Amino acid sequence: MYDKGLLIGRFQPFHNGHMHAIVCVLGQVSHLLLGIGSSNRSIEKENPFTAQERELMIQKSLNRQQQESITMHPIPDVQNHIKWIVQIEQALPRFDVIFTNDSLTHKLYMQRGVPVRNIPFLDREHLSGTNIRRRISTGQVWHHLVPAGTATVVEPIQDRLRL
Repeated sequence: MYDKGLLIGRFQPFHNGHMHAIVCVLGQVSHLLLGIGSSNRSIEKENPFTAQERELMIQKSLNRQQQESITMHPIPDVQNHIKWIVQIEQALPRFDVIFTNDSLTHKLYMQRGVPVRNIPFLDREHLSGTNIRRRISTGQVWHHLVPAGTATVVEPIQDRLRL
C-alpha cells in the first residue's frame, strides 16, 4: 500500500471506466491525487468540458469515503513532456506512485525513480471519452456509460457537443 498516488486523466467526460480505475487505485493508496489533465483546454471538439465541469462530474460521482480519499488538481497541457512532468512535481504534493498507461509517462517517471503502475481498463471499446462524446453529439443513448453524477452535469450542457 502506498501513501499517495497520482492518476491523471482528461475525463472528457468522466465515465464508468474512469470510476473503475479510481476504485482500483484507491485499493492501493491511502490518498489519491487526481489530476484533471488538459485543464487549460475546453469548449473544443476533443475537450468540450471545462476543468471545473469535469471536477464537478467526478465529485458528484464519488461517495463520501472516496471524496475524503481524493484531492483533485488541475494539470494544464505543456507542449514538452519533460516540462509537463516537472510542472506536475512542482505544483502537486509529493506522491509515491503514479498510475498511467501512457508509455512515455511510464518511462520518464521510471527514470526519475517513481514507481509506476498500470491502470486497469474496463470495456475500453465502449468506455472511451471519444465514443461517449460521439454518442452525445449524435443523440444516441449514453447515460449507461457514465456515473449518475456525470449525467447530471452533462445533461444541461449536452447541446454544446452538437455544434
